[in-house]
Amino acid sequence: MKQLMLGNAAAARGLFEGACDFVSSYPGTPSTEITEEAAKFKEIYCEWAPNEKVALESAFGASLAGHRAFCGMKHVGLNVAADPLYTMSYTGVNAGLIIGVADDPGMHSSQNEQDSRHHAIAAKIPMLEPSDSDEAREFAKLAFEISEKFDTPVLYKMCTRVAHSQSITEPGERVQFTAKPYEKNISKYVMAPANAIRRHPIVEQRLKDIELWSETSGINRVENNGSKTGIITSSTAYQYVKEVLGDKVNILKLGMVNPLPAKMIKKFAEGLEKLIIVEELDPIIEQFVRGLGLSCEIHGKDMFPICGEFSQNILSAAFGYEVPQGTKLETTIPVRPPIMCAGCPHRGMFYALNKLKVTVFGDIGCYTLGSVTPLNAMETCLCMGASFSGLHGWNKAGGVENEKKSVAVIGDSTFMHSGMTGLATIAYNQSNSTVIVLDNSITGMTGHQQNPTTGKNLYGDPAGKVDLEALARAMGINRVRVVDPYNIVECEQAVKEELAVEEPSLIISRRPCVLLKEVKAKPALVVNQDKCKSCKMCMKIGCPAISMKGSKAKIDPTLCVGCGVCSQMCKFGAL
Repeated sequence: MKQLMLGNAAAARGLFEGACDFVSSYPGTPSTEITEEAAKFKEIYCEWAPNEKVALESAFGASLAGHRAFCGMKHVGLNVAADPLYTMSYTGVNAGLIIGVADDPGMHSSQNEQDSRHHAIAAKIPMLEPSDSDEAREFAKLAFEISEKFDTPVLYKMCTRVAHSQSITEPGERVQFTAKPYEKNISKYVMAPANAIRRHPIVEQRLKDIELWSETSGINRVENNGSKTGIITSSTAYQYVKEVLGDKVNILKLGMVNPLPAKMIKKFAEGLEKLIIVEELDPIIEQFVRGLGLSCEIHGKDMFPICGEFSQNILSAAFGYEVPQGTKLETTIPVRPPIMCAGCPHRGMFYALNKLKVTVFGDIGCYTLGSVTPLNAMETCLCMGASFSGLHGWNKAGGVENEKKSVAVIGDSTFMHSGMTGLATIAYNQSNSTVIVLDNSITGMTGHQQNPTTGKNLYGDPAGKVDLEALARAMGINRVRVVDPYNIVECEQAVKEELAVEEPSLIISRRPCVLLKEVKAKPALVVNQDKCKSCKMCMKIGCPAISMKGSKAKIDPTLCVGCGVCSQMCKFGAL
């Protein structure tokens, strides 16, 4: 029966139909729902790993055990997993192995616009790229077959618009698959230099074989509409081409974007006067096509932007069509900047850091919003785990002048992902660094996934729990203390005291995320209008529940959770 299905849900359905047994991932928008949806199938074991590298290595182990496996991540997560990925290309697999990666053109929730096709090319691994939900389902099943046919891991690339849009798909049955026996093969799986040298030619020949297969497999298809203009495209860009141009042009729709089908492209270009490559982000297909020595006119990034995601309007403008303008509102919509939730446990700590005027090295998570007005309490955000390492280098290079007025912050999940090694270098190399773990008992930014510090697994069942205090001490940090971020004075005092000492120290700012269902909100605060002096001190924490109505403060009872942080700031007892 046909169903309207989210792209990520369809991908998970494809894993189920493809007889996947094992999924290990690290949550990252826009990839997260693939694993969450896969966990709904009792036939698939699913888990959250501490980071993407561990997830991929775990999936590789499952593949060696003879079971079809998947690991998922967002585009920047593939950087973390690159170490095993590039060597896994040489070893090959046993049972099928899929590496799901979701790119984020437009940077809706990411720190860069990385194009993951570069990893596929550099690692010499095939990459499939679905353009809608039904292809997401079908390509997941097909990826397992390709993986086993050519003895290779397969990269499976989604993007935000395919992952988070819905389209029609027709679910099928789960295929029958018997676990493959493992056979000891040291020359294949032990990548010491002598073995790796012999494996490299196999990888090169494999790419040629996969390219030959892709020419006739149907994964790349031609839509011949008798035009002298041809379009080569893939993924969501294909949908925009179809919506804007319909059947006015010939289309080569690519489902496999590495390796690219040279013979098919040459044949497609025969008789064309103009060939246009429509691809988001980098001109990877365009550069390949230009290197084929075609006789027709070729266009690509001279017509389309290299930054940001495409849209129907961008294509309409590029092809000279009138761009729909829509209806302009008569009134200006107020700016609505991203902001931490009312009652967010990070707010009190960030207010204290801002008040102390310290330099704050930041990290990846919902607490990155501590950098925005009015808190303005975070000055760097590079990548997962970079805060602790960055502070270490800052302090080692700058000495006492930096040490006494700088800290680093990181979330509990991000600390487990890649912050531990930063803490290890602080302890081992003894920089006088004060670091803060913002422990809100969940992976907040990606939608409340569990992590090794929460004591629960992906299914919400009891699991091993990392003791942050014990871990820090075991790593060589002698000064470890816990504070309540709802207590501004306590936070401020802790930071002052730890900055004053001559050794590394860790502060754990611990209070559960206010959106967790087990956290019960307190009664909303109210404003005593007689006591309110309109000083606007309560506005300095950027709580969305607080506003100014006329000259007096106002608290929205539908947003306020009664955390009491604002009341600590009011000198007049008006809150």
